[in-house]
Formats: sequence, structure tokens, C-alpha cells
Amino acid sequence: MNTKSIPSVKIERNEANPGKTNEKGKTHGVPFFIPLFNPIVKSLLRIGVHLGPMTLLTVRGRKTGKPRTTPMGMFERDGRRYLFATFGDVNWVRNLRAAGEAILTHSRRKEAVVAIELTPEEAAPILRDVFAPYLGSRMGASFLRMGYDLAPNASMDDFINEARNHPGFELRKTLPA
Repeated sequence: MNTKSIPSVKIERNEANPGKTNEKGKTHGVPFFIPLFNPIVKSLLRIGVHLGPMTLLTVRGRKTGKPRTTPMGMFERDGRRYLFATFGDVNWVRNLRAAGEAILTHSRRKEAVVAIELTPEEAAPILRDVFAPYLGSRMGASFLRMGYDLAPNASMDDFINEARNHPGFELRKTLPA
């Protein structure tokens, strides 16, 4: 019988970014399955499959200068667009801070944007408005708890505290030169 060796996949925790710990001692790191699913989601978005609020964010790497693309959930509120870092101060956040600009790809359309980082006080009401409908549902709350420590009756102070651990950016269309 011919048996083939099955290559093993080893997922290592990034010790340089083990996750953030909030004041309640809860650590938020990137769940193991996110790096496994991101390439699939990225491929689907690249060919134009609509996945709700998901979009591709392409940012120039702060060390290499090479474009780095990751799937993101983009939120709209009052005609403005926002991104929040569900898993804290991860690489795309540091790259976006350094570059200050990015390319959004949604349904095969590309758009250049500038990114303005929000203060926790600016981000909190946006988080509240965007997350409130989901915090009341079992499935939505379960999904949000992967990265956020918020209850359905969370106060504005709770949202401000969460915004301190989850950087947020407003994205504005780049004006033609």
C-alpha cells in the first residue's frame, strides 16, 4: 500500500503581538482560524463576490514598502466610512498609520482613500451605533465577543474603553490631483 505523507500545518502564536489585555484581564488576540480563512475571503472578494460589509484594504508596508492586502469589515454611518481593528494593534493598523492612505477594493472597484485615526472618544459613538443591533442578538454578540468586551447594555464609557484597545479610522476618498 502506497501511503503519502500528509504535510502538517503548524500555527504559531506571534509572540511579538500576543494580543491586548483590557482592564478586566481579557486578552484579545487574533483567533487561530482568521489566518486560515483570510486567503479564502480575500480570493472571493478579489473576483467580485459580495460578502456584506467586507472589502479589501491594501496598504503599503511600513518596513518593506510592498502592498499588503487584508479583508476588512467596513462600516458606514452618516455617509462616512470607518474601519475598526477587531484584534487590536495588528500589522494592518501599524501600516495604515505609517502610510496614511490605502486602496479599497469592493466588487472589483478600486478606490484610493486617506485614513484619519479616531480618538477613543470619537470612535466610541460610532462603535455604539454600529454594534448596538448585533449586541442584542445571540449570534452577533458571539461574533463580537471574539474581539470586543461589550454587553448589550454597555455604557458610553464601556465603548470608550473598548475603542482604546481597537484603533478606528475614518476613510475619505482621495481628491484627484
